[in-house]
Amino acid sequence: MLITAKTLEGRGATGYTSIQVDMENAGAKFKDEEVVVCQDQLVTSRTPDDIPAFNRESLKLLAK
Repeated sequence: MLITAKTLEGRGATGYTSIQVDMENAGAKFKDEEVVVCQDQLVTSRTPDDIPAFNRESLKLLAK
């Protein structure tokens, strides 16, 4: 969805490694990490196993 919406340009992000090339072609700075927070606006994660980290970082942003 973020690729199609063209919202990744210049942003750090992560996702399934199977879409890494697509993310990079959309301008993302792909990072193979469980969760990536970019500019205190965007939280991305790789797999369902990373959901606890995604939730933790999302809650931190919402608390601001």
